[in-house]
Formats: sequence, C-alpha cells, structure tokens
Amino acid sequence: MTILVTLVFVAILGSLGVALLFMLRGGRDEKSKSTNMARALAIRIGLSVTLFICLLVAWKLGYIHPTGIPLQ
Repeated sequence: MTILVTLVFVAILGSLGVALLFMLRGGRDEKSKSTNMARALAIRIGLSVTLFICLLVAWKLGYIHPTGIPLQ
C-alpha cells in the first residue's frame, strides 16, 4: 500500500511539473499551450481525488489504520 501511495504521489508531482513546463515554455500558439497546461492540471486533480478515495476505501476495509497522537 505504501508503494502505491508513493507512486501516485510521484505521478501527481510529475503532472504538476509538466504543467509548469507548459506554462514556462514559450510557443507560437498560446491556445495549445494553455490547453496542454489545463489538461496536465486536470490529470493532477484526478489523481489527487483518486488517491484520496482509495485511502478512504483502504481505511474502511481495514487495510490501513490511523495511529493518531498518543494521549498522555
């Protein structure tokens, strides 16, 4: 489970980096640049929501357990 979460988190950061590259890269066609950047950001949002839902389902099924802060 840790490996899966790590891989999805790296994919989220990669998508954010790709959006940054599209934003910084100069091009002749501004519309295609903004379209590609918006697509990369939409993929990042989709991955983030999917990761959140998968973590909730894994918690509900008992695959992961919250540890919390121990009370004194």
